Amino acid sequence: MSYVDGFIVAVPKDKIEAYKDLARMAGAVWREHGALTYVEAIGDDVPYGERTSFPRAVQATENEVVIFSWITYESKQSRDVILAKVMADPRLKDQMENMPFDGKRMIYGGFNIAVEV
Repeated sequence: MSYVDGFIVAVPKDKIEAYKDLARMAGAVWREHGALTYVEAIGDDVPYGERTSFPRAVQATENEVVIFSWITYESKQSRDVILAKVMADPRLKDQMENMPFDGKRMIYGGFNIAVEV
């Protein structure tokens, strides 16, 4: 059964290019270690809801944009192996110390795919 990791972060608008650079490098690392896909999407039509919304979830300010990302794997077991390799990869360790966003506001989780058309 396929598996997906999902992420939502708020990125300062003036750091979008730095975020894209990080994402390109991270995506290459994830794919190199076996991820099937690596996608980063910049919010375009993401209104601030009265009670709940993507921006509220990550406490986005007017100077930030919401990024929605996902990584797919063959299975949860392959994800666990790939994630361990990615977290040990020195190319990412260096980048994690200078992330262009507030990692404390990141929302993430792993999901079993229920329907895929």
